[in-house]
Amino acid sequence: MTKRINLFIMVSLLSVLAMAQGKKSFTLDDLLPGGSTYHQLQPQNLYTAWWGNRLVETDLDGCNEINPKNGSKKVLFTLQQLNQWLGAGEDSSVVRSCYNVEFPDGGQPWVATVVSGKGKNGGKPTSIYTVVDFKSGKKVWEQEYPADATALDRSPSSNSLAFVRQHNLYVTTKEGQTMAVSSDGSNDLVYGETVHRNEFGITKGTFWSPDGKQLAFYRMDQSMVPDYPQVDITTRIATTYPCKYPMAGEKMHKVTVGVFTPATGRTVWLQTGDPTDRYFTNISWSPDNRKIYMIELNRDQNHAELVCYDAATGKKEGVIYEEEHPKYVEPMHGLLFLPWDSSKFIYQSQRDGYNHLYLFDLSKPQAPQRHKTFQGGACEEHVEVTPLTSGEWVVKEVLGFDLKEKSLLFCSNEIHPLQSNIYKVRVKDGKRILLDNGEGVHYGSVNADGTYVEDRYSSPTVARSISLTDTRNGKGRNLLTAKDPWKDYNVPEITCGSIKAADGTTDLYYRMVKPVDFDPNKKYPTVIYVYGGPHAHNVEASRNYLARGWEIYMAQKGYLLFILDNRGSEHRGLAFENVTFRHLGIEEMKDQMEGVKFLKSLSYVDADRMGVHGWSFGGFMTTNLMLTYPDVFKAGVAGGPVVDWQYYEVMYGERYMDRPQDNPEGYKGSNLRLKAGNLKGKLQVIIGYNDPVCVPQHSLSFLRACIDAGTQPDFFTYPGDEHNMMGKDRVHLHERITQYFEDYLK
Repeated sequence: MTKRINLFIMVSLLSVLAMAQGKKSFTLDDLLPGGSTYHQLQPQNLYTAWWGNRLVETDLDGCNEINPKNGSKKVLFTLQQLNQWLGAGEDSSVVRSCYNVEFPDGGQPWVATVVSGKGKNGGKPTSIYTVVDFKSGKKVWEQEYPADATALDRSPSSNSLAFVRQHNLYVTTKEGQTMAVSSDGSNDLVYGETVHRNEFGITKGTFWSPDGKQLAFYRMDQSMVPDYPQVDITTRIATTYPCKYPMAGEKMHKVTVGVFTPATGRTVWLQTGDPTDRYFTNISWSPDNRKIYMIELNRDQNHAELVCYDAATGKKEGVIYEEEHPKYVEPMHGLLFLPWDSSKFIYQSQRDGYNHLYLFDLSKPQAPQRHKTFQGGACEEHVEVTPLTSGEWVVKEVLGFDLKEKSLLFCSNEIHPLQSNIYKVRVKDGKRILLDNGEGVHYGSVNADGTYVEDRYSSPTVARSISLTDTRNGKGRNLLTAKDPWKDYNVPEITCGSIKAADGTTDLYYRMVKPVDFDPNKKYPTVIYVYGGPHAHNVEASRNYLARGWEIYMAQKGYLLFILDNRGSEHRGLAFENVTFRHLGIEEMKDQMEGVKFLKSLSYVDADRMGVHGWSFGGFMTTNLMLTYPDVFKAGVAGGPVVDWQYYEVMYGERYMDRPQDNPEGYKGSNLRLKAGNLKGKLQVIIGYNDPVCVPQHSLSFLRACIDAGTQPDFFTYPGDEHNMMGKDRVHLHERITQYFEDYLK
């Protein structure tokens, strides 16, 4: 009997082992965007678009309306039908899928898409924005524009289209008339494009009025900004092309704002005064199309004003609100006027230490009321202002309005710093209601009147779940719960925890990815992956705690991966972020070394085989850690690193470091060229050869410093690539990173 039991146990163990051995191993192509099999191993998804108040599935082969009551689907039209309506032949197609179609009018059965065409004059390639009535099967209208047009911005009210060609701005009306807003555009003078290097929440350069009859736009004079010489190696003899790059402490571009009226062909310029050393951001129109609101920021980025202008004359009407801070003020969001009351708008601010919502009432002007704010800051209110949310948590995104209940829908991390959950807040009294399950990370989109929110959710144990939730009662109808696409693979154990920051009080959150077939009695080489800079985070309560595919791959090769969000990163409040002010890298490294201390306390971590890797700000952190703690890290790979902050751009660099001439000690302390002689371990620096964000001068000057100091870093570059490697180059990059650790850490 005993022999039978022992035999049964042995057979069972062998079966379990066989099952584990039968699991598949990942390739980098499986795990990285750009990999040939990447999309096959992503969680099932549902592609959708709002048609007014109705949710539509935009699938490969057609579009289906989703019933919010039971989740059932009704076919609106098929891809074949759409192609027939667009004039495709029986055996050809104009549109290859319905993933990206739009529904431009919630009250009409209209679907819009872009097709290719040939211009009427000269046969040059064009793009044609086409609207089709999917009930009658007839075209409603078409709008043609050059195929090489960029910065497209279409008004849903007037159906006028703004676009840019060769730095000049154009407008095409619904009737097909194209007008040149500018004619002197060049690399020195740019119209209708993003300005201030996309800082301060700027993502576009044109702004239609609500009725679509006026267009506000940026004009950027960057003639005074030096050209950084980027090199094109594809020409017979390598040539250079200019990249306007205003470095910290140097001259920056000058921005003005115009208002173009297609009906008159006339442009009015906002009377902002001298634009030298000023930032203009978060342009917003009043609902009545008469006023433009803009946040204006000084070069020191420590004083912001919300200013109102008359759109017809460009005249400055007055200051609505002011905010200042001894470190920096960072306006990131435009105004959101209440749909039911055009005299009130929502404003976002970190004035009390966390990003929150404030209700401004323009109908109640007042003598300026000055208040003290967080960390010695101050604000001055010229109209009545009421806090709508408050607390030691962050409003992460505003989703829309519930028009009937007069509420605002938003995402926040109120429940936990690692989460993002959907709430509704009643404007009249600030009462908040949670609209999701209170777990994980949720992203939402809201229909036209705010009665439903599409809730896309994941957690460490849920790959993807999509629901349609009634905002009145919080009840949701599940539309999709994806199965784990990795169930047949050897997936490492991924855990999350917290340690104290170097200040001894602040909680920092980490992710740990243990080696596949982890044995606590073994010692493993460990790689710290780091970013560490503002406006980013690496750890959250989403699928696999936000683990990157490369971490999974490395765990498969026998490495332990450790990722810690240090102070200076996002979504933890102003004090958490701005502790790094004027000395980037110092507090961040202290926190990362607390992570090292924690790792060394674990019996399965081999302290003699510790590596570090990061990109961009993470490349700066990687290099800094290798040079500051040369006896701790045996190997590192620094991608696209900042080496000397005086080589970085004005907007970002001066916000966190001030100007080099005003903070010489801070710049000296973060200048990695001065530490080049400290290098002991193996360090590989990798850059995009044509990086316009962290220009090659950083890495090349570091190599020169290492040569002068007699140290031996390794260097690799991707010609033609910019700040990040995309497609197959991304796979090649991670093959190289992996091999470096295999050669020098394992």
